[in-house]
Amino acid sequence: MQHRKKKIMKKRLLFVCCLLPLQLWAQKLTLEACKQSAEINYPAVSQYHLMELTRDFTLENAAKAWLPQVSVSLSGVAFTDLLNVSGVMKQMGMETKNTLASGMVMLNQNVYDGGKIHAQRLIVRAQTEVQRQQLAVSLYDLNRRVEQLYFGVLLLDAQIKHTLLLIDDLKLSRQTIEAMMRGGVANPTDVDAVAVEQENALQLLDAQQASRQSFLKMLGLFIHQSLDKNVQLQLPVALDLKSEEVKRPVLSYFQARENQLDAERKRLNASLLPTLKAFGMGVYHTKVTSLIHNGMLVGGLTLSWNIGALYTRKNDLQKLMVQQQQIESERATFLFNNHLEVETAEGNIAMLKKQLLRDDEIVRLREQIRGKSEKKVRLGTESINEMLRDINAVSKARQQRSTHEIQLLEALYTLKNTINQ
Repeated sequence: MQHRKKKIMKKRLLFVCCLLPLQLWAQKLTLEACKQSAEINYPAVSQYHLMELTRDFTLENAAKAWLPQVSVSLSGVAFTDLLNVSGVMKQMGMETKNTLASGMVMLNQNVYDGGKIHAQRLIVRAQTEVQRQQLAVSLYDLNRRVEQLYFGVLLLDAQIKHTLLLIDDLKLSRQTIEAMMRGGVANPTDVDAVAVEQENALQLLDAQQASRQSFLKMLGLFIHQSLDKNVQLQLPVALDLKSEEVKRPVLSYFQARENQLDAERKRLNASLLPTLKAFGMGVYHTKVTSLIHNGMLVGGLTLSWNIGALYTRKNDLQKLMVQQQQIESERATFLFNNHLEVETAEGNIAMLKKQLLRDDEIVRLREQIRGKSEKKVRLGTESINEMLRDINAVSKARQQRSTHEIQLLEALYTLKNTINQ
């Protein structure tokens, strides 16, 4: 019995040990995990597989154009005499009929198509690649939105942390003032002044927590997870960007569109070339007269050349040239705007780094001023309102430093996304 209890206890401990890491993992999120989850659950991602299936089916159908094309036909015909020879035929012992039943098997085989099938396969591949790159651009935008929400939560976490510190400071100050009031040094109005600041801090905390919950709800929609208020977001590592070469998905999208235009040009060139086909035909029919055999075999080659493509070739090439110029214009516009974004991001990073260098000193001085202010209040040489002003100033300086830290980290990731390293 005792052995059985020990065995049950071991199982329970094992269960708890296994469950605890899962619970801890469930309570922590990383930026990369959020991005991956958002991409996996993004509805448009399923289009990747559908695009590939459509491409494969179309390519397979195009390749089958090289297979022999076989057709079978059956017919029955009734007709009047074409020539007045029935009497003569009968005198010669030959009969004629006014009905004909026949069956025919026709076989066509491509020998040379001028590259039309190959060009069509190139177009199919190019169209699929354009769609894939279009989706990659959408996923890039999705990741940026996830990042903005993630850093929004981190910023609110920092603000909430310092608001809680402010609440603790105000609580200690209230206790000090109440002790002074009992000693006859302070009055109830001083306690009320601290109480007002406490209520303001609590009101600010409620607003920050409500904003955090809203951000978490939106982030949860993107990553398809229900995020409660206790979830923790890990601070991403600082980035060291070494290259500014732009590798955004939209550039691959422009290139894919240009490749599609190249495939269209090859199709136009192929349409000017002749096609050569081999054919064979077998026919079996009932006899109209005994002079004709029941069947026959026919075979040969067919060379065809459609010169109608020459009529529209000039306009077709001009249209492709216009589309090429449009792509080049879009690429140039994007690179210009992207360069502006990079310059803005780098300027923002440089500014935040300078601000952070001064933030530590500002916090140190504010804390020093608050400490002296608290001593002056105890000595009765400074008012409570002046002390509260210094306490709020310390809280503001701390929040500003934390805000700058998160903003710098976000600015680094924004620059990374702008050049897509």
